Amino acid sequence: MAGSQPGQSISGSSAQSRITVPESALLALLGSRDENLRTTENLLEADIHVRGNELTLSGPPAEVAFAERVFGELITLAERGQQLGPDAVRRTVAMLTDEQAEGESPAEVLSLDILSRRGRTIRPKTLNQKRYVDAIDRHTIVFGIGPAGTGKTYLAMAKAVQALQAKQVNRIVLTRPAVEAGESLGFLPGTLYEKIDPYLRPLYDALHDMIDPESIPKLMAAGTIEVAPLAYMRGRTLNDAFIILDEAQNTTPEQMKMFLTRLGFGSQVVVTGDVTQIDLSGGARSGLLVVQEILGGIDDVHFAQLTSTDVVRHRLVSEIVDAYARWDATQEPTRRLVPNRADRRRRR
Repeated sequence: MAGSQPGQSISGSSAQSRITVPESALLALLGSRDENLRTTENLLEADIHVRGNELTLSGPPAEVAFAERVFGELITLAERGQQLGPDAVRRTVAMLTDEQAEGESPAEVLSLDILSRRGRTIRPKTLNQKRYVDAIDRHTIVFGIGPAGTGKTYLAMAKAVQALQAKQVNRIVLTRPAVEAGESLGFLPGTLYEKIDPYLRPLYDALHDMIDPESIPKLMAAGTIEVAPLAYMRGRTLNDAFIILDEAQNTTPEQMKMFLTRLGFGSQVVVTGDVTQIDLSGGARSGLLVVQEILGGIDDVHFAQLTSTDVVRHRLVSEIVDAYARWDATQEPTRRLVPNRADRRRRR
């Protein structure tokens, strides 16, 4: 256990352990006004007492042993200079509780830096997010599939900027299908670019978090960064590029095939989408659903699945995602009888 010196004694059905916390890590471990300590007390079954820089854990042996693991990971994070907060404490406990995360170190997950800018660092916050990021490093084509707020697009953007800065690619290409624009585009004011721009705005927002805003127009003018609707990809071959297709659940199978066959030499592709938010009209199948059946067994193509436990927005977002999933399951028998949003618009 890095930075700590646990000593455990067991008597009957109870145990006690003492951990000496390095002075350099103590303040970060306890948190502002002891908020991290209170969070651990709420999440752990073991009793926790702090005196000076020594933690005393007491309770059932299994609970004390688990608390030792939690504090060991948190101390490692604190010693690495990571900013600890209640969220990091909760994620550490969740990872150590998850059976699928056996053998994984929360400290390694939460301290993996992808990109830093102006004192702000982008890093994965869950084990699935780290596996997703690792898959991008290892595979040419990666699909990030999961609900809203799981960081699938944001992390892909960070990896794209990282690859550009490291000169692993010469340009970044960001694209989305403008599904909603299909019927109403002609009624929107402005030029074609101004009509399409709202559908690409989330990609611009992420870029502004990762690159100096002043340099973005120059990079776009030089073609180093391109943000365009999916229809603009047809007929092209993209070499030495990091290519991201966002909102891929709103592609048709034909559009997905068209996009994937744009892949050129020295390029990387990341496709992101949420199969629970499909807006295609006329009962068309989602290209993101179909592609899993077609490419599932192909080498160098990876499908990363993210879930509500990987949501990194407000904690209520995770609960909202789960609540909608439960509701959707009860509606499945009657779903075919109810027209989707695009169908309703077309019938007006």
